[in-house]
Amino acid sequence: MSDLTRAARLAARELRGGLAGFRILIACLALGVAAIAAVGSVRQAIESGLAEQGAEMLGGDAEVSLTYRFADADERAWLADRSTALSEIADFRSMATTPGAEGARALSQVKAVDDAYPLVGEVALDPAMPLAEALAGDGDRPGVVMAPALIARLDIVPGEAVEIGGVAFTLMAALTEEPDSNASGFTLGPRSLVARSALEGSALLAPGTLFDSRLRLVLPPETNLDAMQAAVAERFATSGARWRDARNGAPGISSFVERLSAFLVLVGLAGLAVGGVGVSAAVRAYLAGKIRIIATLKTLGATRRVIFLTYFLQIGALAALGILLGLILGGALPLLMAPTLGEMLPIPADFGLYPGPLAEAALYGALTALIFTLWPLARLDEVRVAQLFRDPSGGRGWPRPRFLVLLAVLLAALVASAAWLSGAVELTLWTFAGIAVALVLLAGAAAALRRAARPLARAARGRPALRWAAAAIAGPGTEALPVVLSLGLGLSVLASVGQIDGNLRAAIAEELPTRAPSFFAVDIQPQQLDAFLDRVTNDPAVSRVDRAPMLRGVITQINGQPATEVAGEHWVLNGDRGVSYADALPENTTVTAGEWWGEGYDGPPQVSVSAEEAEEMGLSLGDRLTVNVLGRDIEAEITSFRAVDFSTAGMGFILVMNQSALAGAPHSWIATIYAEPQAEAAILRDLGRDFPNVTVISVRDAIALVTDLMGSIAAATSWGAGATLVTGFLVLIGAALSGERARRYESALLKTLGASRARILASFALRAALLGAGAGLVALLTGLLGAWAISHFVLETSFRVIWPNALAVVLGGLALNLAAGLLFAWRPLSARPAQVLRARD
Repeated sequence: MSDLTRAARLAARELRGGLAGFRILIACLALGVAAIAAVGSVRQAIESGLAEQGAEMLGGDAEVSLTYRFADADERAWLADRSTALSEIADFRSMATTPGAEGARALSQVKAVDDAYPLVGEVALDPAMPLAEALAGDGDRPGVVMAPALIARLDIVPGEAVEIGGVAFTLMAALTEEPDSNASGFTLGPRSLVARSALEGSALLAPGTLFDSRLRLVLPPETNLDAMQAAVAERFATSGARWRDARNGAPGISSFVERLSAFLVLVGLAGLAVGGVGVSAAVRAYLAGKIRIIATLKTLGATRRVIFLTYFLQIGALAALGILLGLILGGALPLLMAPTLGEMLPIPADFGLYPGPLAEAALYGALTALIFTLWPLARLDEVRVAQLFRDPSGGRGWPRPRFLVLLAVLLAALVASAAWLSGAVELTLWTFAGIAVALVLLAGAAAALRRAARPLARAARGRPALRWAAAAIAGPGTEALPVVLSLGLGLSVLASVGQIDGNLRAAIAEELPTRAPSFFAVDIQPQQLDAFLDRVTNDPAVSRVDRAPMLRGVITQINGQPATEVAGEHWVLNGDRGVSYADALPENTTVTAGEWWGEGYDGPPQVSVSAEEAEEMGLSLGDRLTVNVLGRDIEAEITSFRAVDFSTAGMGFILVMNQSALAGAPHSWIATIYAEPQAEAAILRDLGRDFPNVTVISVRDAIALVTDLMGSIAAATSWGAGATLVTGFLVLIGAALSGERARRYESALLKTLGASRARILASFALRAALLGAGAGLVALLTGLLGAWAISHFVLETSFRVIWPNALAVVLGGLALNLAAGLLFAWRPLSARPAQVLRARD
């Protein structure tokens, strides 16, 4: 009979005794695996929904977009020859207002559509009517349909008049469903739909104003999208056109979902690490109870290999059960919550059982279980029979080198798997480094707590409950390590999230308003500029007005090579960017390298680039950038770099060219207005009345939107950290259960010596409170360190301690451990001393 067969038979006999001692192991693994499986399943459901409805979300099989201009007749004809249907829309921001001097105003994201819209999907209106009928209007004015949120802000009903950028419309219906609503990405205002023909001759779509034109295509079934994309790139090579197709109808949403889910999976791995602490503690406690059996087996001739395999197979089977339960829970939870999640998510999701996320969660669970069970099993492997009989605690040395190598390989496999499957290598490495540092710090803190408890026990003479509690923390068999590790890691994540969220909110609420402008005004026509400036600069409540000519351009080449081949996928190259021009050096502009062209310069085009972004893209003075502006390629030499601070929410341009390079291009102006809060309403009213085509964006409203988005991300992260904390509480329960026998003996001994139940209970409570508060304090310090590092090195913001969050972490650790300790204090207190002491003998 082979060693494996003998071990399997022995393991099967051991398992007949049931799950006693392993419930916490199973629960920890199940919870950690379930959290990762659920997050992965929701992510896969969203990605599947986006893939299946990509054409509807995009508005066609493919889209070619242009900046600040519509396609000319030749471009439309070329696209029409290669498609079965073609639609061109315009997308821009404008102010929607109701008539009258005191009329309501609200920012809206406007979509001007043609008769072919929508090519894919259906528009739903309330009251129900065809879109063409709604946009035709009531005979007096063209029609508009608006999102319900915008109708509520303007306080109007269908049939009433409303203006968009000075053009009069009649509200015909509420827009309840827009098939391509996610194609525009993040917007600052609710949607309005109008007919493009209704805006002909208005300043809203005049040359140089800020709008995107998008040509949606329905392609023949046999079309090769890659070949079509290459053909479009060649045909529109000098037009600054951008391509999207139904394979990724909403790239911004897909990217956001992918990154957020990857981060939440990594938070789930932190929870699994906490569960691993519980797994390791459960295995150690179980093996400690099997010392005499192991000694007997060795005495009867069982080899190290047989004993190791016996308990490895037994624990492996129970770990597999925990992983299986986690997969069932993680796979079923999204399905059960599908109706609720479907209503909450603004994007399509196809919920179902997806093998990929479940396999990923199972892999993480299996590797974690192996890592945290192998150490106690390997240490027991080296203990001699005599030691087993004399030392009830089992082995205390380091495992043999082969086990250490195996542990290192398993850990590397876990990190590599997470990096590969999440697609965020750098984030994964930083996350695991953070977990490792946190575990080391927490383990060191647990040892420090034990050392600090010894002098506390000596100093607590005359206070028996405190002295017993301190002695228990400092003595052998202490629960300090599992308590600090299990509580500390979950609380560290919560502390970091709370501090980062609090600092960002404080920066937005307190710092930005003192530095940020009150309004951004865009689409100011050159002939309007003097009157516009006269209104705002002569207002005593306005402290500052900045203005600049505004165009949009796409960087297509760097030194004659495709820009993405030189600078990679830098965000500056992802779409069009703001471009301005200047003659003399503008006020408040600092040149960090190179020289500014002199006033009156009219030579070959030169460009000044934001210094930070230039460094990230590897640009140098003398490099040549090709920028496509309104379909025209302009090649300019980089002659200077500027300091641009985007954190103030003020005006800043990546690219500024000399005046003669761009002055002939149709363009509008942009302005920032710094005003006292009490004057903002009057400024908004006057600008809306006198310059209806100018879009005035409230920075406060924009900040509020960003704050809400940050709050949602922080909430999602906190829920993930909360799952980690629940796992930590299970580990606490496991630690309390494993120490119950010792507390029963301690209680019996103290009762024999005359201690009352109340004093013993106070000792147990103080022990739990001291360990919980210590774990909370260490978690707070670890969390503060992590939050400071992220704020300083990643977010590049100032950092201060948010004390309400900090105190909540410490009090949370105290309360959780106190609850777990008291939960398992009653049975030791109720035990009869005689029974316990006789059994001990």
